[in-house]
Amino acid sequence: MRLYYLKNGRKHIAQYSNEDVKFDIRMFNARTTIRIKAKNDITLLKADEVIPFNVNFQNLYFLNGYQSWTDTKEFKLVKRERNIKKSPHIITKMFAMDKYGDSSFYRYSIRKSHGYDLFYSRGENELLIYSHNAATAYLIIELIKDRKSVHLISDVKGITLKKGEEVTIFDYSLIYDLVEGMESFLGEFKRKNVEKIFGYTSWYNYYQKINEEIILRDLDALDSRFNLFQIDDGYETFVGDWLDVDQTKFPNGLKPIVEKIHSKGLKAGIWLAPFVAETNSKLFKEHPEYFKKDKKGKPIKAGGNWSGFYSLDLDNPEVLDYIKKCLNYYVELGFDFFKLDFLYASALPTYEGRSRAQVQQKAYEFLRNSLKNKLILGCGAHILNSFNNFDYLRVGPDVSLVFDDVAYMRLFHRERISTKVTIQNTIYRSFMDNRLFGNDPDVFLLRDDNIQLTKQQRRALITINALFGSVLMTSDNIASYNDEKKALLEKALNLFKNGKVVRYETYHSQIRVKYQLNGEDHSFTYHVNKGELSNER
Repeated sequence: MRLYYLKNGRKHIAQYSNEDVKFDIRMFNARTTIRIKAKNDITLLKADEVIPFNVNFQNLYFLNGYQSWTDTKEFKLVKRERNIKKSPHIITKMFAMDKYGDSSFYRYSIRKSHGYDLFYSRGENELLIYSHNAATAYLIIELIKDRKSVHLISDVKGITLKKGEEVTIFDYSLIYDLVEGMESFLGEFKRKNVEKIFGYTSWYNYYQKINEEIILRDLDALDSRFNLFQIDDGYETFVGDWLDVDQTKFPNGLKPIVEKIHSKGLKAGIWLAPFVAETNSKLFKEHPEYFKKDKKGKPIKAGGNWSGFYSLDLDNPEVLDYIKKCLNYYVELGFDFFKLDFLYASALPTYEGRSRAQVQQKAYEFLRNSLKNKLILGCGAHILNSFNNFDYLRVGPDVSLVFDDVAYMRLFHRERISTKVTIQNTIYRSFMDNRLFGNDPDVFLLRDDNIQLTKQQRRALITINALFGSVLMTSDNIASYNDEKKALLEKALNLFKNGKVVRYETYHSQIRVKYQLNGEDHSFTYHVNKGELSNER
């Protein structure tokens, strides 16, 4: 094990206790914990170690992606990671494509594949590794292809220790049995059961082009089977100006809509992106001091959506007061359910003295404490920091109206919009469902207009979402459904309420799923590249 750190501006490496640090290494059963105590003032960079494990090209490997949108699946070692650095620089810079994932601080290489906080190997050689330390430092797990080995990196970069201070740099379990390892992981992070959500969201049909008429019309179409109606992006004037509801679109405000949602016996949901604001917002123009700055004094861009958007400075008490005021505004309007988006932006800037994990953990805890007992759906968030802070978590990227989005988008970042990718994430992260949080697989869409998914792909989408998640949402106006679509929805709801996955197995570009429904055994094969089901029994 090696620790990299700075003292008096110079880089040092420690493999054992020395004049600057003291190591405390403890191993109990399958768990390894390494703490350090500073003998002098130091700033940590990273720690790493090599795990004895024979990586081969026959096994299937799972490496959990950086945040909830990042592509995550079982794969053979020959697979290459998509790398935004390979995309045209001018496009990457123009649309801030490198901000959504980890490419701004992690060096990609064709020699390796990597993930965060959770890894397993399925096949001839079994192994499961998971972190207990996500609140302090992310555990980056690397598969080094040419060396056929596993490397662990503790992302402690930025943590500053004064003389006498201590911190845990590694705390992980390593288990050479997949079943035993998964039981240990799920036991560590088990939380209370969550209520299943069957709901409507306005985004995947109208996007920002919503208004009072559209919202009330689609609300009227919902029946007693639904328990949530969520208003998504487009109600506010600009992202960041959450206290300014667009009076042209919603002349009566949102309060009457909330009341009507409640009169139908539904929870009222609202979308916000609390840690960012866009270029065109009043907040960005009038309060430049609210935004985190880089070394050149420029605000830190967090992505290219809307008019471009930037990360708020979470060290500024006025910023925290503003975010809390905005959240309380919607609480007082009567909203029960908060979809909080683009949460990765909390740890995009560098905060002096702290690691990314520490910043993100504190930010998510702030949201939980601000909203108290309201339901929270996290989106674009780091996985393990979401545990105990959010009730539900999106586990994949946004569903696209084209199966794998347009061709040029496939060149870009690993968090890109893609129905193909989000279905994979829904399946491969399904073991987290109703354990760490309720999994949100994103929406199903059965409509025929404003969509390019084939009939077979739409059917696969609703089937897999219903079977593998705790949230089943749509953006369709279900009043337009014909008898065939109504029957398919009813079948999916039965699967959502009563289905139980027994197991799934990966065979090249197919996933074979076995499940139980109402006490009977069933199965199907999902074709990853086609987005279709076959062999249904």
